[in-house]
Amino acid sequence: MPSARSATFTGFGAIGLWGLLALFTTASGKVPPFQLTAMTFAIGGAIGLAVVAMRPGGLGALAQPPRVWLHGVAGLFGYHALYFTALRFAPAAEANLLNYLWPLLIVVFSALLPGHRLRLHHVAGAALGLAGTALIIAGRGGLGSGFAAGHLVGYAAAIACALVWAAYSVSARLLPGVPTEAVAGFCLATAVLAGLCHLAFETTVWPADAAEWLAVAALGLGPVGAAFYLWDRGMKRGDIQVLGAASYAAPVLSTLALVVFGFAAPTASLAVAVALIVLGSLIASRDMLRRRPV
Repeated sequence: MPSARSATFTGFGAIGLWGLLALFTTASGKVPPFQLTAMTFAIGGAIGLAVVAMRPGGLGALAQPPRVWLHGVAGLFGYHALYFTALRFAPAAEANLLNYLWPLLIVVFSALLPGHRLRLHHVAGAALGLAGTALIIAGRGGLGSGFAAGHLVGYAAAIACALVWAAYSVSARLLPGVPTEAVAGFCLATAVLAGLCHLAFETTVWPADAAEWLAVAALGLGPVGAAFYLWDRGMKRGDIQVLGAASYAAPVLSTLALVVFGFAAPTASLAVAVALIVLGSLIASRDMLRRRPV
């Protein structure tokens, strides 16, 4: 069984992959959100299923109780459905800022777990991360004139989105006997549900060229594939409070990737945001950095 420290670093891998989400999504062209979700989760789930089939026990890892399936599918599909709803009914900047309450909520919710205590430095680190994320969002699109009453449905969906992902992530700790391989089944179920939503609400638009198809494949392999397996391992075995605070690195890495590949320009606010998030992560990780590996 991996140590808590190694499992935490596994979770960091998921955060790193989510940092590529905006880049690959931008490069995938004009594929509608639910269609893109269906395509990428199908890739991530199918590859995961192939890996599961080759391991001892094979597809038996998918034979889980209904409550486990409800937990996995509600977390993966519920988050994405609420996120798209938020973007549809509220400005993207404000919706994203509310959505990025989930790392802070993970830190707070972790205090409800057996054997966990919420300390001031955990909250302080997550709060610094949220401040840095707000700077990034303000720098990329501005927060406009603030939160308008006419977008309440979108704001509510964004907050629900953050609550769902935080609850899914933290409650994974209460299912230690469920193998990470089961995530393959959750991904495939999410692909099916997203496909049905696509048929109901969207017009099909396929990637226009090989580069866009490659971006879709990269999404399915990384940010919408391997990342969820790594995150499951980190949440079940790692330091949840450290991972929660460190999750604010995702929007930083995402913005840096867009800058490197020419989709965005570097700004002073980005540099300040990086400093805030790195500082917040170090503060939240104080206990882990002092602890000897086991």
